[in-house]
Amino acid sequence: MSGTTDFHAPSRGNYLNSGNGAPLVPIDIGHTDYLAMLNPETAFWALVHKERLADVIADGELAAAYRDQAAAMAEEMRMLRFGLKPSAVYVNPTELCNLDCTYCYIPGEMRKHGQQMSSERLIEALARLKEHFAGTLDDGRQPQIIFHGAEPLMNKKALFAAIDAFDGDFRFGVQTNGTKLDSKAIDFLTARGVSIGLSLDGPLAAITDRTRLTWTGKSVHNQVLAAMEALRGYPHYSVIATATTENLVNLTRMVELFHDYEVPTCMLNQVRCTLAGARQVRPDDAALARHFLAALERSHQLCQATGRKLVVANFANILLSILAPTARRLMCDISPCGGGRAFFALAPGGDLFPCSEFIGLEAFNGGNLFRDPIQTVLESEAFRKVTERNVDHFQPCRDCAIRHFCGSPCPAEAWEMNGGQDRTGAFCEFYEEQVRYAFRLIADGQADDFLWDGWDRGTETTIDLCL
Repeated sequence: MSGTTDFHAPSRGNYLNSGNGAPLVPIDIGHTDYLAMLNPETAFWALVHKERLADVIADGELAAAYRDQAAAMAEEMRMLRFGLKPSAVYVNPTELCNLDCTYCYIPGEMRKHGQQMSSERLIEALARLKEHFAGTLDDGRQPQIIFHGAEPLMNKKALFAAIDAFDGDFRFGVQTNGTKLDSKAIDFLTARGVSIGLSLDGPLAAITDRTRLTWTGKSVHNQVLAAMEALRGYPHYSVIATATTENLVNLTRMVELFHDYEVPTCMLNQVRCTLAGARQVRPDDAALARHFLAALERSHQLCQATGRKLVVANFANILLSILAPTARRLMCDISPCGGGRAFFALAPGGDLFPCSEFIGLEAFNGGNLFRDPIQTVLESEAFRKVTERNVDHFQPCRDCAIRHFCGSPCPAEAWEMNGGQDRTGAFCEFYEEQVRYAFRLIADGQADDFLWDGWDRGTETTIDLCL
């Protein structure tokens, strides 16, 4: 056994590491009574009472139990990281957007003057995708199409025609800024069970308007609130708040607003720092962690007071990466990430990218849906830059004990901000603090309060020890 290993802020040049190579590493999670014992390679963990640590190490029960299951756990992790096939596509039916958000990862010229698909072209695209998935997915497994952007409802006619043309062939979702989500659009989408994602960055217009305005400088805050009110009671919708320097101190108030509007799921996403504009509003890791965890605490208080959960999906995914790695719903927090492996992105001209985050970065253009076989694109050098990015192969990530709860996201950030795929993304310390907090919740028996109801259906416990 190695000695106790601790989390350290990246600014000090020290990272959580795997110690001297011992199978299990003690990790201080900041809990009064417990610390975690963790194997970095398989993401195996156990919580051990601090007073029993010496006994646990001496009697070898935990290490023996781990060794009995290590091969199976390693194979499970291998399949999660390297055995997936794409089952979803982020379809961008237009490059246009009516907003000029400070941190958008799509270049401004594309959002102002870009192209969009005709109804016929979009239907042709979905037909090609349907044919591809028929040959790659198991019978009965329905692929997913998420209309993404830019702002997909700028091309509402084509989008709705495509949804009707392939009703029953795909599970559909729409990620929208909400400004084009009028009553007719809501009726159309909800009648077909389409998942709807909105974006709102502040509890008040004055805060939202710091980062999200139209090209002419007009506020859209109240339009998004109106859409949230219209969607009240609809189970298949969520709201994203992007955490920046401009709204950081208001994350708790955001949670309160979402809970008041009965939002079933939200995301408090740290800003993606792919483009320079986003980096100008990037918060400090420590401040982000402090306000983010306070917002999680507030969501729990509201759940206890009302009996109604507000699941913060990006944190729930961190919890699931610990509790049940293969049950995670988002594929950003694993290495390689989901880009090109679990999903890929289609631009309006037919170009294919590992993820929407790469649209506009030609080095990651793998080919064109209307010219190239999809499988050829998935195996292209442009896609392999992402699908072969492996935190086991570069520092400091390969010595990090939480690397399979984090994945060193995002590869687009790593490439654009830090100069390569063998570099970290942003927010290492922020992820470390989320993992600490997640383990504390598990130790206190509160993790279920932060997860979707029924998250553990189909899961099974591999090892159950009382330590």
